[in-house]
Amino acid sequence: MRTAEKASRNLLSQLISWRRHFHQYPELSFQEKRTSEKVEEVLKGFKVYDIQTKVGGYGVIATLNFGEGPVIGFRADMDALPIAEKSSHNYVSKTRGIMHACGHDAHTSILLGLAKVLADSYPTSRLKGTIKLIFQPAEESCDALGETGAVKMLNSGYLDDLDAVIALHMCPWRKRGSIQIHDGPSMANNDEFELIIKGSGGHGGYPHESKDPIWMSSFVLQALYSLNGRKVDPLQVSALSIGQIHGGEANNVIPDTVTIKGTMRSYLASVRDQLIKEVEQAASIVKTLGGDFELHVQKGEPALNNEPALNQIIRKAAEGFHQVEEPFGMGSEDFSYITNRISGTMFFLGSGPAEAYGLHHPMFDIDEAAMEDGVKIFIKSAEILLSSEGGGL
Repeated sequence: MRTAEKASRNLLSQLISWRRHFHQYPELSFQEKRTSEKVEEVLKGFKVYDIQTKVGGYGVIATLNFGEGPVIGFRADMDALPIAEKSSHNYVSKTRGIMHACGHDAHTSILLGLAKVLADSYPTSRLKGTIKLIFQPAEESCDALGETGAVKMLNSGYLDDLDAVIALHMCPWRKRGSIQIHDGPSMANNDEFELIIKGSGGHGGYPHESKDPIWMSSFVLQALYSLNGRKVDPLQVSALSIGQIHGGEANNVIPDTVTIKGTMRSYLASVRDQLIKEVEQAASIVKTLGGDFELHVQKGEPALNNEPALNQIIRKAAEGFHQVEEPFGMGSEDFSYITNRISGTMFFLGSGPAEAYGLHHPMFDIDEAAMEDGVKIFIKSAEILLSSEGGGL
């Protein structure tokens, strides 16, 4: 195989072309038909891959076998977000109200770059093992069953033979030439809750004849906000936030119910369970005030757990990069479903342009040259893991 530096550098113009194509034609979760067809078209052009399509929806898996050895996966997500782009560059989204505001267009392009380098070197490669390139749909949303694209691809059986899997994520808060990496839990468990406070409504002029759920909710809200750093150990990573409160339709009418909706984030399973119990206990206050409640919790993605041994491979592959050892924050990432079942890791790739905006911002963009860094790290990771001595695992 050519050196990773040269192989990735020679790809930059192609990476930019792919990325700008995907950026102009974004598709939401479970709707990535055009994106997956483009990915399939590019992969078929390399003429060396065994390709499965429509995996877990519009997922694509390209497999390349180099003989006996480990089976390693590299994953990229393909879906966009329901965000109206506000950028002024000449490759803005052509689909109104939808844009790639999280870098999935770049992730897909980087994985295609890896596919090209592997295909070009295939006849003379010294790698030993199998590589699976995983183009995943629906990272941003789940379906009516509560399943994201990662879950559906896992359920397909096509990932059952993986010994390890690696992913990256664009990192707009760090400049090119750096990566952010972290062992163990690195992104949060993501649970949504809906709490319905039940009372009995009535005329606003006669509040004593009602059991006012708005009044009751004021006590519940204080209890919920006190969970952060009071009921939950402040040394443990956790957060609870309220996003919606709904109650009543008229100024002079006390409603029967108030609905409170929010999110709970945590790193440890024990803290995740504790937060749910504490929300239920906080809600029970209303029973002493003459009311009742219903609590519904929708468990989302588990915490992203990065395998330390694989991170050592990434650190070695990223020699020469500024390496920041920090968790990635309280966001969630459905790659966590995969790392909960298969040894895996994700690193964040410095890609912030001169004027950087955060993920999911309508002005989000990247330093496109960072994509060649992603290809380089992927290539070198593959070389280490599938070395001619029998693999790096």
